[in-house]
Amino acid sequence: MPAPPGQAQDAAPARLSEIEQREYTLGAAQHGQRLDKVLAALVPEFSRSYLQQLLQQGAVRLNGGPAPKPAHKVSLGDTLEVQMRPTEQSQAFRPEAMALEVVHEDAHLLVINKPAGLVVHPAAGHWSGTLLNGLLARDAAAAALPRAGIVHRLDKDTSGLMVVARSRAAMDGLTRAIAAREVQRRYLAICWGRWSPGMQRSVDAPIGRDPRNRLRMAVVDLALHPGKAARTEVQGLASEGAVSLLCCRLHTGRTHQIRVHLASLGHPLVADALYGGAPAGALRRQALHAFSLALVHPITSEALHWRAPLPADLQAALQALGLHYNDF
Repeated sequence: MPAPPGQAQDAAPARLSEIEQREYTLGAAQHGQRLDKVLAALVPEFSRSYLQQLLQQGAVRLNGGPAPKPAHKVSLGDTLEVQMRPTEQSQAFRPEAMALEVVHEDAHLLVINKPAGLVVHPAAGHWSGTLLNGLLARDAAAAALPRAGIVHRLDKDTSGLMVVARSRAAMDGLTRAIAAREVQRRYLAICWGRWSPGMQRSVDAPIGRDPRNRLRMAVVDLALHPGKAARTEVQGLASEGAVSLLCCRLHTGRTHQIRVHLASLGHPLVADALYGGAPAGALRRQALHAFSLALVHPITSEALHWRAPLPADLQAALQALGLHYNDF
């Protein structure tokens, strides 16, 4: 049975056929050297961090027993046994069955409504259970495409619409359209602070890595810090007390763009802890949903438009916060 949205089935343990056993007898040139340095010299095709993992996992044995600390000095005639095991990263691009909400599908395109909590692409800390893994399980042809056809991303805790290519021609066409800003993406966001209904603002501010916190992005001065141009159109939809409902349209697709731009204006998203947004309305993730996606089909040239209703947690938050807006 497929796993719930955003959750992959447990990966099977490494099979014996996936483990390569290597054995070495150390010579005079290695006598007196540190174990970790000898290991790196014997297995130069793998990174030191990978070999460090093997040491920690007990996959390295010295003279038939568990390997001592990496700083241990080896001796002439020592025997070294190394089990080359697959790492999480090396196994990241594997099919993992999961339930995906498909909004549209044809021979060239797939549009899904991504749930909050689902990571789009494998990365440190999330080497499995990602949308990419689900796409590989859903369509065997996805393995022939870079990133399984993924052409843009949503943050882990942002829900909503994503388009995925199912052919190389479609992927190339979508990539060109996104670069030319011809794909229209609109988001609903609940932010802190009053933003009058109907008030519009264009936020044109470059975004780069926050020089004070490398885990975050920030609006930067390009004369002082690296970054890229970023533009977001923001319109107020409703406001009640200390919170407001906004419609945000992306003209560029920088990492955390809407979150960064709104926070820079003093309007952080509700429940966006990374950018200073306190929780409200029982939300446990940033209040951001990609509700509208419009594009010209890269193969048929047909104009297409999809809309995704607000997920239950955001609907409940709107009700709890007294924000009323019906045109979804």
